[in-house]
Amino acid sequence: MNKTHDSIKNLLGANKFKDVKTGWTVKIFQKIKDGEKTRVQAFEGMVISRKHGDTPSGTITVRRIHGGFGMEKIFPIFLPTIEKVEVVKKAKVRSSKIYYLRDKTAKEIRKKVRLEQTKTTVETSEAEVAETKEE
Repeated sequence: MNKTHDSIKNLLGANKFKDVKTGWTVKIFQKIKDGEKTRVQAFEGMVISRKHGDTPSGTITVRRIHGGFGMEKIFPIFLPTIEKVEVVKKAKVRSSKIYYLRDKTAKEIRKKVRLEQTKTTVETSEAEVAETKEE
């Protein structure tokens, strides 16, 4: 990193997306100003891409399906209006950009995540069986 990036990071504040990975479902709480009032709005969806790493120009794209339509929001990782980021669900994906989800339906996405979760439970149960046989 050069000195310019470090000084900009210090001015912008902390990176709230530090450990967020592609494929995870996150809930992002963002401050919104309506006239004189400010409120916190949540946006929950799956992270489909992460670009430019931890640099000041880094972004995260989050996708959700609402009312049958897909919505995507791009969040700069050093956006000062972001209050907090909650990780709702962790899913393992093989590629860093999962744009193919744009063509899939919500049901197909849920089915794929469910299959990955059952595979991990089956693998752990086989390992437990092997340990009990050794004893």
